[in-house]
Amino acid sequence: MNNMKKYISALLAITVLLTFAGCSKSTQTAEFENNETQQTETETQQTSTETATETTVTEEPEVEVNIVASQYSVLDVTDLFSKRDVKQTADTSDAKKYTVADGQTITITEEGVYVLTGTASNAQIFVNADENAKVQLVLQGLNVTNDSTPVIYVKSADKVFVTTSADSTLAVTGSFTADGDTNTDGVIFSKEDLVLNGTATLTIKSSENGVVSKDDLKVTGGTYVITAGNHGLQGKDSILVYDGNFTIKAGKDGLHSGNDDDDKKGYIYIYDGSFSINASSDGIEAGSVLQIDGGKLDINAAEGLEATYVQVNGGDITIKASDDGINASVNSYSYDVVIEINGGNITINMGQGDTDAVDSNGNLIIRGGNIDITAQFAFDFDGSVSFTGGTVYVNGQQVTSISNSMMGPGGGPGGQGGPGGQGGPGRW
Repeated sequence: MNNMKKYISALLAITVLLTFAGCSKSTQTAEFENNETQQTETETQQTSTETATETTVTEEPEVEVNIVASQYSVLDVTDLFSKRDVKQTADTSDAKKYTVADGQTITITEEGVYVLTGTASNAQIFVNADENAKVQLVLQGLNVTNDSTPVIYVKSADKVFVTTSADSTLAVTGSFTADGDTNTDGVIFSKEDLVLNGTATLTIKSSENGVVSKDDLKVTGGTYVITAGNHGLQGKDSILVYDGNFTIKAGKDGLHSGNDDDDKKGYIYIYDGSFSINASSDGIEAGSVLQIDGGKLDINAAEGLEATYVQVNGGDITIKASDDGINASVNSYSYDVVIEINGGNITINMGQGDTDAVDSNGNLIIRGGNIDITAQFAFDFDGSVSFTGGTVYVNGQQVTSISNSMMGPGGGPGGQGGPGGQGGPGRW
């Protein structure tokens, strides 16, 4: 009997021990699995955070294009600039980056954003993309000097943006060589639409032209210091300026636009911007229309402003000229020959000799603005004159009538007084 009790007691003890061991093992397994699960979740959270950091891009606020057209506007200016045109920075999150090297040609064949940096000689960025491709070149401290070829050559694309994000200098020192039948005669040369913008300074030095577009040339921001043997900025179809700071020294024209194939084109529009132009020929010349709605223009040239139709609606314009201050002459048969001043502040100082401050080979219209002329001959027009508003000073004296080619204020041969009066033949 005692042996039986001992046997039962032993079995109970073994059972308790086994039960305790099993519970302990289950607890340890549960704790291990729980810890492993927590670690995996932590790693997953860390991975998600890293991925989010890599892919998150801070977008600039959307830029609005705010152009209020003059009631007299010759050009339709409402849709000249897109939101991307006037955005001064590029989204470089997916950009390809290149550092230039001596003698290198960087060929771009696909739409996208490309960041360009470095210093080199005889290097070229060559854009030869699909006709629907929009290409943005971001100049981030790009400094290139070439002997005879454009630093940036756009052969094919829909539109190319040149955005300066850090001060850059581009130069061509020798005679340009042609690309087959194409006379590539600009430091930046484009056969397609070209937009210049950015937040930094782009310095251009050229033996011929500074920037050339054989289509539309737009400038919406940035600072430009251009020294050119021929024209500073040249656009075949148009030059359209939304904003920007310009210092231009040109052997011919500061800004030049003309299209021999379509005389409705070749126009220049200035909405805003600051210009300091020294030119041997014209400060600004357009084949068809030159329309100035604003900005600050300081021009020293043989002729200050020239086009078939010159319209000034606003801005502060100072002209020093040795031939004509403002000239309208026949370069296009799609527009009347007119000088029209509706607003702005215009100061004209003329050199000695047979020079005219305001010279229209057609009609002259003055509706508003402030005009201050120092000249031997203030106004010369071949058609009619209409003077219905604004303030006009000639050689320090206010005039209340516009007479044709009279020397000094107060009337002269053929002069007819009063706003809206029409002058006859003579000299002023």
